[in-house]
Amino acid sequence: MIKPLSAAISSILLVYAIAGSAHAQDAAPASDTGTSQAAKKKDKAVNLGQVIVTGTRSPKAVDEIPGAITVVDKAEIQHTLLVTEDATAVLARTVPGYAESSQAMSNTGETLRGRVPLRLFDGIPQGSPLREGTRNGTFTDMGIIGRIEVINGPSASEGIGAAGGIINYISKVPTKEGNETTFTTRYQTQNHADSEGWKTGLTFTHKQDAYDLLFAASYIDRGISYDGNGRRIGMNTSGSLADSTSKNLFVKGGVNFGEGDEQRLQATYSHFKIDGKGEYIQVLGCRGPDDDPPCDVPRTNTSEKGHIFGSKDAFNDFEQYSVEYSHSNFFGGSLDINAYKADQAMRYLPELADDKQDPLIAPLGTLYDQSEITAHKKGIRTSWTRPDLFSVEGLELHTGIDFVKDQAQQRLALTNRLWVPPMNYKSTAPYAQLSWDIGPLTISGGYRREDDKLTVNSYTTTYYRNREFVQGGGVKYTENLKNLGAIWRLGSEWSIYASYSEGFTLPNIGIPLRNINVPGQSVDRISDLAAIIYKNDEVGFNWRGERAAFGATHYISKSPFGASLAIDPNTNDFILSRAPVRIEGTEVTGEWRFDDQWKVTGLYSHITGKTAFWSASPAGNYGAGGLKKPLGVLDINPDKFAAAITWNFLPNADATLGFTTLFSRHVSGSDTRAYDGATFSYDERTHGYTLFDLGVNYDLQRAGKISLGAENLFNKQYILTWSQLAGYQNYWAGRGRMISLTYTITF
Repeated sequence: MIKPLSAAISSILLVYAIAGSAHAQDAAPASDTGTSQAAKKKDKAVNLGQVIVTGTRSPKAVDEIPGAITVVDKAEIQHTLLVTEDATAVLARTVPGYAESSQAMSNTGETLRGRVPLRLFDGIPQGSPLREGTRNGTFTDMGIIGRIEVINGPSASEGIGAAGGIINYISKVPTKEGNETTFTTRYQTQNHADSEGWKTGLTFTHKQDAYDLLFAASYIDRGISYDGNGRRIGMNTSGSLADSTSKNLFVKGGVNFGEGDEQRLQATYSHFKIDGKGEYIQVLGCRGPDDDPPCDVPRTNTSEKGHIFGSKDAFNDFEQYSVEYSHSNFFGGSLDINAYKADQAMRYLPELADDKQDPLIAPLGTLYDQSEITAHKKGIRTSWTRPDLFSVEGLELHTGIDFVKDQAQQRLALTNRLWVPPMNYKSTAPYAQLSWDIGPLTISGGYRREDDKLTVNSYTTTYYRNREFVQGGGVKYTENLKNLGAIWRLGSEWSIYASYSEGFTLPNIGIPLRNINVPGQSVDRISDLAAIIYKNDEVGFNWRGERAAFGATHYISKSPFGASLAIDPNTNDFILSRAPVRIEGTEVTGEWRFDDQWKVTGLYSHITGKTAFWSASPAGNYGAGGLKKPLGVLDINPDKFAAAITWNFLPNADATLGFTTLFSRHVSGSDTRAYDGATFSYDERTHGYTLFDLGVNYDLQRAGKISLGAENLFNKQYILTWSQLAGYQNYWAGRGRMISLTYTITF
C-alpha cells in the first residue's frame, strides 16, 4: 500500500479542491481590509480562477503564496449551517488537518495539524494563549460569516498563538446597491420534545455611493442533545451547546473618501453571548469493570432535569470593537491601520472536583465550584504594502508593526477564589515581507521580531496545591522569526511549491501557574513558561484542469521545547508536558465536476507525532528524552477521509450528500531513563466512525428559499474520538440524527 502523501494542501491546491471555493470567491470581495489592493489584483485573480486571500496580512492571489491555505467559501458555510449551528463543524468538514468537532461550547481536542490554532474574527484574536480555555471556537453567529481563511501550519504573520496555523473568520460585506434585508428562521429536532431548537436572524445591508452598512442580529434557542440510541448526552463540563441560548449583535459601517475614494474609514462592533439554561445536570457514566466505581455494562454520561443549588449558568461572552483606516495611495503603497479592543469571558459548569476543595469553606468532598476565565486585549495592527519596489516589476514589500496588550486570569466563581493570577502581556512586533514575481516563479521571504514581556504579580495557590506563596515577576520573550518559500507555476494547470516557516506562541501559562505546589517558587524561574518556537518545512503540488482539481502537500513541524497535553492520574485534569515535539503529516484534496449538475469533492489527512516522556531536568542532571512517546487524540487527530457529492437536480434546487470518516488508531511507546532507571510507557486505542449528512435547498424565487438538513443521517451511535481517552468526566457520545428546516427570504 502506498504511503499517503503528507500534509495539508497548499494555498492553491486547498482552495481549488475544497468544494468550489475558488469559483465562488471570484465574485466576492476579499474583505474590507486592503479592499483597494484586492481590486488592483482582481483581473489577475479572475483569470487564474483563484481567490484573493487576506490572512497573510496583505491581499494576495493564492497561487503566489508558498504555503497551505484553505478558503472555506460562503456556499460551504451555508451548507454546513443547514446541518448544524456548531461554529467549528464547517472546519472539520472542509479542512484536512482540522480535528473532529467537539459538538460543544468547548473546542477541546480541536487542533489544526496537531497544534492549537490562532482563531481570529476579522483579524482580532479570540481568547488568549495565556490561558487557553478551549472556548475560543464559539464567538459569533456563523450566519454573518462570509468566508473563512485557514493558513495551515505555524505562522508568525499574526504574532503570538498561531502554533497550528491561523483561522480567520471574515464577516460579510454589502455588495448590492441600495438596501437589502435577509430574514432567516430555523427549526431543529431529534424527535424528542426537549431536543427542539429554533433560530431567528435578521441581516440588513445598505450600500450607496461611498457609504456602506451591515447590521445583523440573531437569537438561537437549543434543546438538549440525544445520541443515536435515544439517550440524553451528558452536559460537557467545559461547556455545552445543548440546553443553551445565544444572542448575537453585529454592526459594521464604512465610508470611502478622498480622491478616487482612495481612503476608507470603517468601524465595527460585535457582541456575542451564549448562556447555558441550567435546566439539566450531568449524570456520570462508566467505562467498564476497570473504572472507579466499576460497572459491568459501559454507559456514557447522560443528563437529567435538575439544578445544583447556588450554581451559575455557563457562558461565553465575547465583545469587541475596532476602527480601521486604509489609504491605497500612501507614499506609493497601501496603508492599513486597525485599532481594536476585545473583552472575553468564559464560565464553566459546576464541578465537585478534588482541586476545587477547601476545608475552610466547606467539608472536603462537598464543595462545588465553577471556574471563570476573563481576557482583555487591545492592540494596533499596521501594514504598508509597496508594489514594484525600486521600480522592479513584481517586487513587493509588505511591512508594519503590531502592538498588543493582553491580560487574562482565572477565578473560581462561586467562592471568588483566585485560581490563575492576572497575567499581563505586552508585545511589540515589527515585521517585513518581500515577494518577487518572476514570470511563473514567485519567491518570498520575511522576518518578524517579537519583543514581548509577561508580568505576573505575587499570588498564593489554592488549598489543593498547598496554599503556596509564589513570588511575582516578569519573563521577557525576544524572538526572531523567519520564513522563506517559492512557488512555481508550470503552464496553466500545475503548480509546485516549497516553504520554511517559523511560528511563536506561549504554552498554556495558566496551567503551570495554578499547579505550583512546592515552596520557594517565583514566576521568573518557572521553566514551563518558556516560549515555544515551531519550525515547519513543507512541499506541495497542485493540478487544476477544466473540470477537476487535485493536490497534496507534505509537512514536518518541529519544536525543540514544545508543549503537549496529558491527563493527571490524580485529578484527571489536563497537565502540560514541556518536551521536544515532532509532527509529520500529509493532506490530499480533490474535486471533479462531471457536468453542470454533478460535483464530487474529497479530502484525506494523515498526521503522526512524537514527543519525549520527560523534559530536561531543571537541575541539569539529565536531558530531555528521545522522541518515543506518541502524541494521542488530545494533540493529533486520527486519519480523516471526507467526501461530498452535490446534485443540482433542478435549476432552482440542489442536494448535497456528504460523509466524514475518522479511522481507528492504536499508538504506543515506551522509554527508560538512564539517569535513574525510571521506565515510561504510553498506549492508546481509539475506534473510528463514519457519519453522513444531507442538505437540500429549494429556491422559491421571490418567496424565499426553504432548506432541509440532516446531521448524522443514519443515526449512528458513536463515542467522540477525544472522549474515548479517559479524562475528567469526559465520557460523551456524539449526537444522533438531527433534522433541521430552514427558511430564508431576502427583500
